[in-house]
Amino acid sequence: MASVNLQQNGRPGLPDGSYLTEVAAPPPVYDPSKKSVRLNDYFENQPESSCHVRAQDRGDDPDAAQHAVEGPQEKDFQRGRISKPLHTTYVISYLILFSMVGTLLRVVIECLTFYPGAPVNTSVLWANVGGSIIMGFLSEDQELFYFEGAGSTIPRHVRDDPSQRAAHIKAHKKTVPLFIGLTTGFCGSLTSFSTFMRDVYLALANNLTVPSGPYHQVSLFASESEGLSASNGGLSFMAILAVLFTEIGLSLTGLFLGAHIAISLSRWTPSLPQAWLRRYVDPLSVVLALLSWILVICLVALLPQYHGTITLWSARAWRGPFLFSLVFAPVGCITRFYVSLKLNSRIIGFPLGTFAVNTGGTMVLGMVYSIQHSAVNASRLTIGGNIGCEVLQGIMDGFCGCLTTVSTWVLELSDLRRRHAYIYGSISVAVALCFLVLEIGSVQWSQGLATPVCFR
Repeated sequence: MASVNLQQNGRPGLPDGSYLTEVAAPPPVYDPSKKSVRLNDYFENQPESSCHVRAQDRGDDPDAAQHAVEGPQEKDFQRGRISKPLHTTYVISYLILFSMVGTLLRVVIECLTFYPGAPVNTSVLWANVGGSIIMGFLSEDQELFYFEGAGSTIPRHVRDDPSQRAAHIKAHKKTVPLFIGLTTGFCGSLTSFSTFMRDVYLALANNLTVPSGPYHQVSLFASESEGLSASNGGLSFMAILAVLFTEIGLSLTGLFLGAHIAISLSRWTPSLPQAWLRRYVDPLSVVLALLSWILVICLVALLPQYHGTITLWSARAWRGPFLFSLVFAPVGCITRFYVSLKLNSRIIGFPLGTFAVNTGGTMVLGMVYSIQHSAVNASRLTIGGNIGCEVLQGIMDGFCGCLTTVSTWVLELSDLRRRHAYIYGSISVAVALCFLVLEIGSVQWSQGLATPVCFR
């Protein structure tokens, strides 16, 4: 049976036992009857011409994927349908629109899962898991964005090989603006690596917020764990492991679950009409993106301030965590898209672009969190009073939340060879945590942290 699987993967027969290597081992999403594209080898082992195609599983680089597709017919098909400036406009519009939707949904999920008696106190967990499920489905699906025009350009020898055919389809859908918006925009913004690492640091410092009190009086933004005694080294180590294993393990599980769902539903999944998308949906996305962003900016500028006790449903809570987050969300998402576009293919086996945005976004969050929670900020002149505090919250939830991503990160971990995945994942977590210890820890252990003025 093992020999049969190896031959299906295009590998020559090997003696008994010699196939039990890291390279030959089947990936987690393994269904021979469906000829999943994940039957291909790890992308570090692919020829240079196909590395860019496999790198596009992260949904960050439409142009490289477009040029990596085999055959000149596909390039002519793409160029004849849509110009590059118009394609870029549609991509940016989808990123703006879906980054705002993803950010809003992430903050809502954080609020709804923060309640007394919650089984998990890391509020961003379920947003990360949900985004990973959707990313796994979109990455594995071969039906939604299977257009007749692209299918007709598949070379004859590629059609006879299920794995090559699947790779061809996947390379083509990475050029579809709607697909980029759903993966890079929505999934990338729904998940947040910087917020996840913030919870890791708070667990280390024994300052992870625990909801308590009546449900209607509990707010994710107003509750602070103050006055807790510092935990010893052993408890801190166990707390870090609890957050890391919960977040990473469940996010990876969600990714594989989404991929399995895509494989199971492949025979019933319809294909989106390409002409309808390009004629109506793509132009409409430009209008909706601009109007939505302008509307949010106007709401931030024109809505009056509210005073009083902060609870989950109070009107004042929507101004900072929600409205300001939506203002900054597109900036973080577009920045992540172009940084990944330029850097992800630089080092095979180490996605440099995703590493840069995840660590950079975490570093920015650490600085902003320190300023907002510093005990010195009791003076309104320190950070601009309530407005300044709300802007800082919007930067953390909006800009940093969309600049960093967990769904792309766990997808890369699943696609890398096992050794490279452990190195990449460990370095990402270690570097980000070190930044937070230096930034937030230096303030907490010297001056102490206080409840932000806008949430008192």
